[in-house]
Amino acid sequence: MLKRRTVLAAGAAPLALTLSACSQGSESSSGDSSEGGSVGIAMPTRSSERWLTDGKGVAEGLRARGYKTKLVYGDDDPEVQVSQIEKLIRQGVDALIIAAIDNKSLNDVLQQAADADIPVISYDRLILGTKNVDYYVSFDNEMVGLIQAHYIIDKLGLEDDKGPFNIELFAGSPDDNNTKYFFDGSMSLLQPFLDSKQLVVPSGETQLKQITTPRWDGPTAQKRMSGLLTKWYRSERVDAVLSPYDGISRGVLSALKSGGYGSDLKPLPVITGQDAELASVKSIIAGQQSQTVYKDVRKLAEAAATMVDDILNDRSPWIDDSTGYKNGVKAVPAVLLQPVSVDKTNYDTLVTDGYFTAGELK
Repeated sequence: MLKRRTVLAAGAAPLALTLSACSQGSESSSGDSSEGGSVGIAMPTRSSERWLTDGKGVAEGLRARGYKTKLVYGDDDPEVQVSQIEKLIRQGVDALIIAAIDNKSLNDVLQQAADADIPVISYDRLILGTKNVDYYVSFDNEMVGLIQAHYIIDKLGLEDDKGPFNIELFAGSPDDNNTKYFFDGSMSLLQPFLDSKQLVVPSGETQLKQITTPRWDGPTAQKRMSGLLTKWYRSERVDAVLSPYDGISRGVLSALKSGGYGSDLKPLPVITGQDAELASVKSIIAGQQSQTVYKDVRKLAEAAATMVDDILNDRSPWIDDSTGYKNGVKAVPAVLLQPVSVDKTNYDTLVTDGYFTAGELK
């Protein structure tokens, strides 16, 4: 095989280099007799079960196709992630799959990848501000927001003219491009009800910059929710919380419980989520968190592995969207998978799909 980036635009020979196995800190390597080359996988954190599942899934999918893998976790530190990617480049990986911690911090290191003819796949989080990202693999992120908003609309009966109801809005990390897609999707459905006053935000915090949650951090969300309850809900009751991610949802729930919610006289509000994390699915079953958006990351990992295999074997990857995901420099060709809403009525879907076992959900 012959290393190249030009295969992304024109035919060239496939590539192959191997990566020596080592393991230290947040890094792991695998693969014994691969002839398919080596792939560097840079994941953002080990603090979320979701990213542990993604990393494992991508590595397994690539090994099944004959590749060696080098999996690293940046542990929520952008500088660490840049250093890890630089090391992967020096070690001669044939392709990079990157879920960015800070999607604007990778310009320089991705120029190094381009100079070394290493193709780059942006995994779930679109990397911004550089021409040196070749493909994007994710779920339909605007659809995630639409699903969450529709759940709130349905549960509150807004289309039946019920209300007014009090709602508070939470968004994801300001350095994650997906945050805007989730928020825009949700607000496209919620805004008419805010305009009609069927939905009221007592805090007045409705702009994206006011409601972001750095690093998607649950304790940060808990602190903000506690502050909102103290300031705005002394005599009012919160009826719904738009939360974009399960970790944030659990933080919000902790604040609500501390604020006296969860009784017959003061029931918990409708609370959305995302990623179908085990703790949140159990919370849904227990009647606390209301809903989550199930994104089968096994399929996402499979899509990324398939794309790498296509690139490194001079095949044109399947693309769902070639114009819609602009990173500020270019439209990045994207593969988009479809998410699914899960609540107490259909959580058994997760068992049917083999995502969790029935025992895990008890």
